[in-house]
Amino acid sequence: MNNSMISSSVSLAGIQQKIDVISGNIANVNTVGYKSKDATFEDTLTRVQDQSKQYDLPGRKSPLGYNLGFGSYLAASTYNMSQGSLQETGKETDFAIQGNALFAVDAGGTQAWTREGDFQLSPDSNGDLFLTTNQGYFVLDTNGQPIQVANGSHIRVDAQGNVTEIDLAGNENVVAQLNLVEVARPESLVEAGGNLYKLAAGANASNVFNPVTDQASVRQGFLEQSNVDLTKEMTDLTQAQRAYQLAARALTSSDNMMSIANNLRG
Repeated sequence: MNNSMISSSVSLAGIQQKIDVISGNIANVNTVGYKSKDATFEDTLTRVQDQSKQYDLPGRKSPLGYNLGFGSYLAASTYNMSQGSLQETGKETDFAIQGNALFAVDAGGTQAWTREGDFQLSPDSNGDLFLTTNQGYFVLDTNGQPIQVANGSHIRVDAQGNVTEIDLAGNENVVAQLNLVEVARPESLVEAGGNLYKLAAGANASNVFNPVTDQASVRQGFLEQSNVDLTKEMTDLTQAQRAYQLAARALTSSDNMMSIANNLRG
């Protein structure tokens, strides 16, 4: 009975974490550039329980013994970097990445990355215009510098991320190239708030990112929508809730059996 109580309580904690992951995905179904998360579970303290030869009956196909564990736990929560649908906006500072890549930004002195491309041109204290995220973070170029655009200019961005400013006279000048990186190990990224990603503790950028390939391109005037599959998430949520109810019922049954055993009189 102690084993069943431990197994049920551990499973309850793991299932609650899965529900939290699913709830986060559902809450961001309309968030631009959001990447859904997947939860991976593993058994806790699993061991093989031996069985005597008397269970080796004629016709049995499975080997003797069975797995005995103490529930399951959340082993990892990884990002699903699959492509979301693109929605045309026509706005010159809206950018969508088609393919596996992220925009590099300066998040308050720390480098971060995002797929959310609803950028804007924002003036600094001197009145100079810079390309920023909607949180006000600088969008970085391939040299790791903020992208500055001349006042009164329009911008055009090609598929490779080259930023061209166009003044009122129609003169064109290539001022920078968007810093795009391809994600090789999404499990080494952690959320930093505001739909930003940062490196996990101990992770090295050279191992997490690769130089962007020709398969990834920038689409100006488009925004990438969330890649959350609402139907799948609702199905997973229903299954997780039922698993939670089952584990809670098993815990209650084990507690009742323990109470009966403690109240037995010889």
